[in-house]
Amino acid sequence: MTSVRRMTGLVVVAVMMVVGSGVQAAHHKLNKPPKGFTAIFNGKDLSGWWGAGTEDPRKYMALSPEKFAAKKAKSLGNVKKHWRVEKGELVNDGKGLYLTTEKNYGDFELLIDYRTVAKADSGIYLRGVPQVQIWDTTKAGGKWKIGADKGSGGLWNNSKGAAGKDPLVLADKPFGQWNRFRIVMVGERVTIYLNGKLVVNHARLENYFKRTLPVLAKAPIQLQTHGGEIRWRNVFLREIGSEEANNILRQGGIANAEGGAGKGFKSIFNGKDMAGWAGPVDNYQVVDGTIQCKPRKGGTIYTKESYGDFAVKLEFKLPKGGNNGLAIRYPGGGDTAYVGMCELQVLDNTAKGYAKLDPRQYHGSAYGQAAAHRGYLRPVGEWNYQEVTVVGTTIKVELNGTVILNTDLAKIKKFMYPEKKFKGRLKKEGHFGFAGHGSAVQFRQVYLKKIK
Repeated sequence: MTSVRRMTGLVVVAVMMVVGSGVQAAHHKLNKPPKGFTAIFNGKDLSGWWGAGTEDPRKYMALSPEKFAAKKAKSLGNVKKHWRVEKGELVNDGKGLYLTTEKNYGDFELLIDYRTVAKADSGIYLRGVPQVQIWDTTKAGGKWKIGADKGSGGLWNNSKGAAGKDPLVLADKPFGQWNRFRIVMVGERVTIYLNGKLVVNHARLENYFKRTLPVLAKAPIQLQTHGGEIRWRNVFLREIGSEEANNILRQGGIANAEGGAGKGFKSIFNGKDMAGWAGPVDNYQVVDGTIQCKPRKGGTIYTKESYGDFAVKLEFKLPKGGNNGLAIRYPGGGDTAYVGMCELQVLDNTAKGYAKLDPRQYHGSAYGQAAAHRGYLRPVGEWNYQEVTVVGTTIKVELNGTVILNTDLAKIKKFMYPEKKFKGRLKKEGHFGFAGHGSAVQFRQVYLKKIK
């Protein structure tokens, strides 16, 4: 055994329920996907797959095209030895490399059936990261000490005590029967149903290879092999677009039937006018339910109410070269990057004019203080979803379902400018706002919750 185991609101949920019922009805047609899904195993051969082990996808995705092609070609001999297709089923003998999709996936819904044998141990790697656990859940299987008694479907490689590591319920069927997964992944947030039962609810998948880094925005899906025969069938995938993904994130996952922004969150922008806001409001305009800077205007507008600890959820859309910022604990005057706790950058990271910025100037960064991870913005022109949580001197930024910044400003020792310039960084209270820099960055669906 190795160390590796591992539409808005109700409308989205209703759609998911319809899709789920359609999947059940469609399963009598072997390997024929339900509407909206694609069969990533064709039921005939291994087209669209190659072989990889438990290895950081960042490394092989960074290879030159020539070196990656050679790695892929070399893997196919191993795949041919240990994998086969038998009567429309994908069969592995328990050995060899893991079957890996040629295509890299971002946000998706995956439907997959599996059947395994006693004492088996397997799993599904999401974006190349272990893993959705599959194993023998009986006492005879010999793995109760490491969690097998809790059932399959958990994110086994998450840290001890982390959400999602252990399944919420034991949902496995007896050996000899087929089990069915439904896995929804948005950002690094994962929801899993096993045989129709919720086993993981909107939990973050930790990056097993380097826990200080988030999971890649796009990477392959892998089917793990681990010592016992396992069979797969009905492997269907539906890619999730940005609008649906944002709705799922706002409501806290597909299992949340309440919709809206979640308990305790209240709208602070009514989509019609600047009621409740102060500062240079004449420099901004409301267009089609969104708030944005007027051309070549700017300045920091802010909520009339002041906050200590809080969380805010919002959506934003960047134009090409877009530049704005979120004012955190702003005192009501001055440059929020220095007199407030910070300015969280809202920036088109892909713009050529921003190619040589300090890392602490890119999107999601606490300007000049702490750098956010890059690579998680949607393409320019699409709506992004972001959550910011501020507690004491700590600040966390989750962009499109992935945590890109999680830092304590009180512990920062190196700054882009002299530390004394950031005189407001330890402020305990202040306003929330938008720090416009003359470009038409749009904001909508802005909700805030006080944290006691």
